[in-house]
Amino acid sequence: MTAPSPTEAADPEARPGPRRRTFGPAAATALVMGNIIGGGIFVLPATVAPYGGVSLLAFVVLSAGAVLLALLFGRLARRSPVTGGLYVYPRDAFGPFAGFLSAWSYWTMCWVSIAALAVAVVGYVDVLIPLHGNHTLEALVALAALWLPAAANFAGTRWVGTVQVVSTVLKFVPLLLVATVGLFFVDTDNFGPFNASGQSVPGALAASAALLLYSFLGVESAAVSAGEVRDPERTVGRASVLGTLGSALVYILGIVAVFGLVPHDQLVDSGAPFADAVNAMTGGTWGGTAIALVAVASITGCLNGWILLAAQMPYAAARDGLFPAPFAKTGKGGVPGFGVWACAVLGTLLIALNYTAGPDTTFRILVLITTFTGCVPYLLSAAAQLYWLARGTRERVRPAGLVRDLIVAALSFAFSFWLIAGAGYAAVYQGTLFLFAGIPVYVWLRGRRETTEDAAGQPA
Repeated sequence: MTAPSPTEAADPEARPGPRRRTFGPAAATALVMGNIIGGGIFVLPATVAPYGGVSLLAFVVLSAGAVLLALLFGRLARRSPVTGGLYVYPRDAFGPFAGFLSAWSYWTMCWVSIAALAVAVVGYVDVLIPLHGNHTLEALVALAALWLPAAANFAGTRWVGTVQVVSTVLKFVPLLLVATVGLFFVDTDNFGPFNASGQSVPGALAASAALLLYSFLGVESAAVSAGEVRDPERTVGRASVLGTLGSALVYILGIVAVFGLVPHDQLVDSGAPFADAVNAMTGGTWGGTAIALVAVASITGCLNGWILLAAQMPYAAARDGLFPAPFAKTGKGGVPGFGVWACAVLGTLLIALNYTAGPDTTFRILVLITTFTGCVPYLLSAAAQLYWLARGTRERVRPAGLVRDLIVAALSFAFSFWLIAGAGYAAVYQGTLFLFAGIPVYVWLRGRRETTEDAAGQPA
């Protein structure tokens, strides 16, 4: 008996009893937007405020780069429309080790990002219910923000898609309202200096962009969950681009409004910058309370989608024998239950560490680590596309779109490399340690699999 091919192993539909694809175009687009527009837009304006107005330029550059990545994933999904996207692409191009590194790095990014999102919700809960700086209460709020969406994931992917649609509409409409109406209240004196970082403009641009990438993580959501998407060859690309463009519009308008409404020196120390911006618009506190409610719903919905992605990536790798076997098991709702448990437990540990070491410092570190670990799969996916284009195999590359695909892949690779460099030495160092920690796991699993295959191939 021969082992299944990598495509068969990763694609649930290649096996008997295909899984039902539950995400249509609307749910897939909502998944992308719901995962992009989460904690980032509500928290990061204050995080990048120390860099000054240059961070607004970084948002524009990131928006263009995110659209490039969306186009890249759409093209790759046409070739491999299966669950696990960013793991599948490097694996098919460069072999199992590259696939494993991409899956391990992306999985690390997911559960680190989940912990950071759960921490981000605390500042807005504090607007609604004052926590008075009590770290125990803050930790409990963060844990509740993590485990409630985790519990919802056990209900199945159909419910995840429904929650994404509802939460995306709930947060998109008021955010767009703030981002447009708020522009009429902007005071240019509030923007502060263009470059307040003390370093060169290119350096400040790269450093602020590395932090801001956290707000665009999720552009790959439809590609990672392609096995759950109906007509993925067409839907993944469209959902990725539409979701990214919609998110970028809200981001650019929203960040300009926040910078122009909250004085720079206050924004630097703000724990809930959007609430402060709305309070500046309304001249009271009711507006900030309303936006705090939206922020909590938004981040919770974002966690709902990210937990699904954190389970889907190792699920695909586990079906190839490149992740521990429990990650490949699914429950009645079609969700890889062990993957959900694993990311929730690891996120809990990081939250506990966060409130032990100090939330302000640790949140920034977590964001930068997610930039590094998120960009590694982006880099490998772009390299995989360049590989297929270089091979020029007719059934894999459309000649009419060769130049376009080459430009998109090359710019996506350069963009990902630039962001990794901008993350800084500490984030790259710590992210590399997370990445290398997976190598012993790969060695063990690969060795066990080859031993099993050798034993199965021996004559009786």
